[in-house]
Amino acid sequence: MKIAVMGYGTIGSGVAEVLRINRERIAQRAGEPVDVKYILDLRDFPGDEMEGCIIHDYRTIVEDPEIGIVVETMGGVEPAYSFVKAMLEAGKQVTTSNKNLVAAKGAELIQIAREHGVNFQFEASVGGGIPIIRPLNK
Repeated sequence: MKIAVMGYGTIGSGVAEVLRINRERIAQRAGEPVDVKYILDLRDFPGDEMEGCIIHDYRTIVEDPEIGIVVETMGGVEPAYSFVKAMLEAGKQVTTSNKNLVAAKGAELIQIAREHGVNFQFEASVGGGIPIIRPLNK
């Protein structure tokens, strides 16, 4: 399973690190290896161990059929909304920790995900509201 991380700040780099450190355990639970293929960011990260994964154009992720899961950690509404919408429309599962995005565009993104037969997961952005939101989303 190949994934992409959009945003390589504190949260995005943490996601990549957790996936790297726990690679074997995650593979056992997922039933297959889970590898970060792309990290989308405006910046370059010379010397970072994920440097070879850094890309600058979200369309690379949209157009790659190997990418099944996208983790959005960019923050803010734009360009996160446009990128997430494109991922969902391309049939990719998306998870986000972005409170602003979920508050402003969550209902629309849930609908787009349903229309394309994929999931838009946002529990990390709403923490305490999970017991309320999950039943409403069914």
